[in-house]
Amino acid sequence: MHAQQRRSPAIRLFAILVLAGWACGCAQETMVAVPDTDGGTKSAATVRAERRLYDGAPPVIPHENFGMACAECHDARGVDVPGVGFAPPQPHSNTAGMSASSRCVQCHVFKQSDTVFAASEFVGLRQDLRHGARLNPIAPPTIPHKTFMRENCLACHSGAAAREEIRTSHPERVRCRQCHVPVGSRAEFETLLGEGLVSPTTGGRP
Repeated sequence: MHAQQRRSPAIRLFAILVLAGWACGCAQETMVAVPDTDGGTKSAATVRAERRLYDGAPPVIPHENFGMACAECHDARGVDVPGVGFAPPQPHSNTAGMSASSRCVQCHVFKQSDTVFAASEFVGLRQDLRHGARLNPIAPPTIPHKTFMRENCLACHSGAAAREEIRTSHPERVRCRQCHVPVGSRAEFETLLGEGLVSPTTGGRP
């Protein structure tokens, strides 16, 4: 009896440490550190990808309704919200017809449940962090996604909220489309890829 009593505190302490380690592990999987901030965190790229029904779809709003304009936090640079994470800037600031007073919830909805509203056979194209292909090893990569409503490149590719996988190394060059162009027609590019003249990953010769 006394031996069991002596072991109980140690067992309880061990259980607490295991649970704390598990919790920390989960947090590390879902949240990552924000560079150049004092302990700020942001959602990991894989978590943010899960907020879209398919690649290109508007992400759901993962937090509760704070009763304020979305642009109060999702401004041109983003805001660190204690207890929630870093609110990324919205990329629509240069979209014609959009403004800080736009009705964001026309496209972005609050997440109400983790269950499926209605079963279907729809399978959306999963969002990935693919890099734009290059015509040659030193050519600037093309833009691999649509640019409509994503005209503000730096909202996603620079700043504290940028996912490390797609962060630009030269954010000071603000006229991005002087060098990077969206793929309008893939016919010629796919021909080069099919003939093995360029690599689909580096753009250089295989």
